[in-house]
Amino acid sequence: MDGLSKANALLCYSRQKINDRILERTPLLKVVCNIAVGYDNLDLGELTNRGVMATNTPGILTETTADLTFSILMAAARRVAEADHYVKSEQWQEWFPSLMLGKEVFGATIGIIGMGRIGKAVARRAKGFNMKILFYNRSHKTDIEEKLGAKYVSLKQLLQKSDYVVVLTPLTEETKKIIGAKEFALMRRDAILVNASRGATIDETALIHTLQE
Repeated sequence: MDGLSKANALLCYSRQKINDRILERTPLLKVVCNIAVGYDNLDLGELTNRGVMATNTPGILTETTADLTFSILMAAARRVAEADHYVKSEQWQEWFPSLMLGKEVFGATIGIIGMGRIGKAVARRAKGFNMKILFYNRSHKTDIEEKLGAKYVSLKQLLQKSDYVVVLTPLTEETKKIIGAKEFALMRRDAILVNASRGATIDETALIHTLQE
């Protein structure tokens, strides 16, 4: 922080807020480079007022993030982490047919909220598992339907019909707490939710209440 007064450029991560408090200490600043796809940590209005350019890094981690997202989906479905803990905590004694039964992924229905670059990449992986792909997006993307066999539906329909709900929206005022109490009530009781976007897209209080109930 001591070098801010002399900085012409800043490199920052998504967890670092660049707001008026920081900008007041950087009179020589010309550019902020955000090492992330999302840029909700940047006060764009304040940067614009001060004539400071802002950049991000779209596309760099598209496939990597899609790999991680689908890995989390599969691990949750097949109870991988749970089973690993079960064995390491010495609870496992013998195998029996109903031990650690998970959910099928192949042929199941996945609902993707936010069909941007990463959403498309996750959909490609889902297609390889013969999954029925539903998606909700602020705009209807017919090319996705043609290329991947995905179906554009309302958020309500997606939540009601999906075995797996994957959130991949950027964090904006429109998407903040896009999944709340009303949305949880629409989801199947055995559905699996994977949030690969910002944490604030989920209403955490509603999530805790839903899990407890």
